[in-house]
Amino acid sequence: MSGLDVAIRLIDPRLSDWGFPRWSSALAAGLDLHACLDADEILEPQAPPILIPAGFALAIRDPEWCAMVYPRSGLGHRDGLVLGNTVGVIDADYEGPLMISAWNRNPAGTAPLTVRPGERIAQLVFTRIVRPALTVVETFPEAADGARGAGGFGSTGRG
Repeated sequence: MSGLDVAIRLIDPRLSDWGFPRWSSALAAGLDLHACLDADEILEPQAPPILIPAGFALAIRDPEWCAMVYPRSGLGHRDGLVLGNTVGVIDADYEGPLMISAWNRNPAGTAPLTVRPGERIAQLVFTRIVRPALTVVETFPEAADGARGAGGFGSTGRG
């Protein structure tokens, strides 16, 4: 048990018919998000992302939690349907309608993707938030194992 209670307000009544809310398996981390569209939406390769309604709003209201919207693994890897903002963060105080920023990452000149009404196109993952105390310093205290980062991004090499 997570100890987190989240209220969900259905905006699109079709969600109930599509089985929302549900996780695809007993151990799935992500709650399936459906495309609440009235007609098919065509996503051309490399075109600007579009916002697709998820059909609901939620109230997390616990400052130790947030929700994150991720693409579905197979759709992203196999088909090229990813999120235009890579990951969507739903803060605990946001209670408006959830929207999915859908983008076709495939190269220009390839076939467009079709998103159909009710299709599961993303997933919502709830996660804890840590808000550390931040201290502004002129220099860092000496690290026990020596400092890293002097070599820049990727300085530890491959493998």
